[in-house]
Amino acid sequence: MSLLLGVFSAFCLLGAALSQDIPYEDLLAQIQGCPAECYCPRNFPRAVYCDNRELKRIPKIPPQTMYLYLQNNVIETLSMEALSNATQLRWVNINHNRITNEGIEEGALGASKLLQLYMADNLLTSVPTGLPHSLEQLQLSNNQISRIPTGVFSGMDRLHLLDLQGNKLADDAMTELSFEGLGSLVQMNLARNQLSSMPPRVPPTTAQLFLDGNSIERIPSKYFQGLPEVAFLRLNNNKLSHSGVPWNVFNMSSLLELQLSHNLLTEVPFIAPSLEHLHLDHNRIKSVNGSNICPVLAEALEDNANVPKLRFLRLDGNDIPPPIPRDVVTCFRLLRSIVI
Repeated sequence: MSLLLGVFSAFCLLGAALSQDIPYEDLLAQIQGCPAECYCPRNFPRAVYCDNRELKRIPKIPPQTMYLYLQNNVIETLSMEALSNATQLRWVNINHNRITNEGIEEGALGASKLLQLYMADNLLTSVPTGLPHSLEQLQLSNNQISRIPTGVFSGMDRLHLLDLQGNKLADDAMTELSFEGLGSLVQMNLARNQLSSMPPRVPPTTAQLFLDGNSIERIPSKYFQGLPEVAFLRLNNNKLSHSGVPWNVFNMSSLLELQLSHNLLTEVPFIAPSLEHLHLDHNRIKSVNGSNICPVLAEALEDNANVPKLRFLRLDGNDIPPPIPRDVVTCFRLLRSIVI
C-alpha cells in the first residue's frame, strides 16, 4: 500500500510540475525528498543547497545528503530534528548565520560521520561541545568565542585543522589541557584574538601555527621544543621586542617560513639553516650584520651542503640603509629576493 501511495504521489507531483513548467531536475529532486526551500542538482545528487535564502530554520534534510550548504541565512538553531536522518553527512557549511551555543541542540551532529564543519561568522561564545569525533576540519573563525571548555576536543584525534581566528580568546581562556585530544592536528589558527602570551601545550603534531594580530610580548626560551614539526610560523602584528625573543628560540630544523612583520624588534633573530622565507618588515631594526646572523661558520660555507637555505628575506619598513651588506649575500647564497 505504501508503495502505491508513493507512486501515486510521484504522479501527482509530475502532473503539477508539467502544469507549472518546473524543470525536470528540480522535479526529480522533489521526488527524491529535496527540501522545498533548497536546491538539489541532478548532477550532484548528494548535495543540498539551502544557502542565501533568508532561512530562519534548517529544513528536514534527506538521508542521502553528504554535502549541506546553509551559509548566509539567519538560522539560530542547529536542530537535531532537521539532521536526524542525514547520517551520511560529510560536509556542513553554516557560515554567516546566527547560531549560538544555546542554539546547538544536544546530539545534533554527534551521530554523523561529518568530516568538515564550517561555523564561521556566527554568535558562538565558546567552542561547541558534543562535536563528532570524525571531524577533520573545524572552522570557527569570527565568532565571539572566549572559552575553550576542558575536554571539548577529547576523542577528536582525526582533526587536522582548527581555525579559531577572529575571536575573543585571552590568556585565561587556555590551559595546558585545552587542546588535549588533538593527536593529529596540523594547522592551528589563533590569529586576531586577545593573547598576550604564547598558547600553552599546542599539540606536538602542529606544522602550521598562526598567531598574527594578537598582543604577544615574549616567547619562552624552550617553547618550540614541544613543537618539533612546526614548518610555518606566523607572529605578525604582535608586540615582540628583542628582549622578548630569546636569541636561539627559532633554531628548529623543521622551520621553513617565519613571519615576524609589524613587531618591535631591533635586531635580526637567529636564522635557522633550514629556514627559506623570513619576514621582518616594519620593525625597528637599524642594521644587519651578516657575520652575526649567519647560522653556519665561514669555513662550513665552502661545502655547498651546509649553505643556509634562506631564499626570501624581507626587511623593508625598518631603518636599514642600503646597500645590502656583502657578508649577508656571502652567507645566504641561495637568496633569490631581498627587500630592504
